[in-house]
Amino acid sequence: MELVINEFGFLLKGAYYTMFITLVSMFFGLIIGLLIAVARLRGNGLVSRLAKTYVSIIRGTPLLVQIFIIYFGLPDFGISLDPLTAALISLSINIGAFLSETIRGAILSVPKGQMEAAVSLGMSYSQAMKRIILPQASRIAIAPMGNTFIGMLKETSLISTITVTELLRASQLLISKHLVVMPFYIAIAIMYWVMSTVFSTILDKIEQRMAIKY
Repeated sequence: MELVINEFGFLLKGAYYTMFITLVSMFFGLIIGLLIAVARLRGNGLVSRLAKTYVSIIRGTPLLVQIFIIYFGLPDFGISLDPLTAALISLSINIGAFLSETIRGAILSVPKGQMEAAVSLGMSYSQAMKRIILPQASRIAIAPMGNTFIGMLKETSLISTITVTELLRASQLLISKHLVVMPFYIAIAIMYWVMSTVFSTILDKIEQRMAIKY
């Protein structure tokens, strides 16, 4: 493990990129998920069908294939992206599809009478969503969204295939340098576990604070 200790700074840099990519992808994925959820619930027939098709395609195909399409496929159409940009776009699109279903389910779980009451008080649909529905839906969605977030943290390892130097890629570079495998893989496994545990603890605290007190 002496090699791991000597190269720990490089692994920490990889862990930083992993966290950065996860947070940015989750942020944009949340925006995409909210828009898609509203499109499926409120959009006209065509918009709703397009949103449903997007969710079906993204959820029904491997994330790795989606990454390859964005990074290796788009240049066929004259669109070349650097690895980090391609990674962020791929992960955001992927996580957005999963979050849209979580958000849609949470919104549908709020009793319809809440929306009817808000409209009867003179609120528009957007005002009712913002002030009445979404605050209640967020309490329901926080737990499954947290699980999705933890999953995304681990799935960032797939972008090592397009040379983004996140945690897994950092370990692979060190393995190539030192020709030693097990210590580095054990080290990054522990680092993934620590990051997942920290985020899980934070999300548990958020869930407890948002829980309805009776």
